[in-house]
Order: sequence, then structure tokens, then C-alpha cells
Amino acid sequence: MSKQPEHEGAQRFGGEFGPKRGSNTTGVSLSTFKTLVWVSNIGGLLLVVFALEFLFVEQKFGMGLGFLIAGVIVALFPSNYEIRGMDEENP
Repeated sequence: MSKQPEHEGAQRFGGEFGPKRGSNTTGVSLSTFKTLVWVSNIGGLLLVVFALEFLFVEQKFGMGLGFLIAGVIVALFPSNYEIRGMDEENP
């Protein structure tokens, strides 16, 4: 077995974001964060519309509940990202 090389940055996809961010990772810029929020909110709302369609029109509770849960997960996705430059510097 070969030993894997030591990494200075993120160890996994998206590892530079969230509560266990490494010292060499920088997070995302404010404009990227705003884009992620808009896309996830629109996607989450679209999934909630599908959920309401399945719940009330099609009368398929399982599919409606699945779309509703997926919509909430998609809408909450950007909360894992850390915005670069938002931490306080001690002078």
C-alpha cells in the first residue's frame, strides 16, 4: 500500500466550506454566495411548487412529501458556505 501525500488544502469536495475549514482554504466571495443563495432559493421554491402539485392535485402523498423535503434541503444548501473576508481581524 502506498501512503497518500499530505494535502495542504481541502480533503474532500466542498471541504473549504463549513465548520471544519482548513487554514489554507479561503471560502467564497460575496458575489458567489449571493448567486448560490438565489439559485438555491429558486430551485427550492420550484420543488415546493411540485410538492403542492403532487399533494393537492395528484393526491400522491409520498411524492409530494419527497419534493417538499428536497425543496427545503436545496433552499438550505448555501448556509454551509463561509464568505471570504467576513471574519474579524484583530488590529
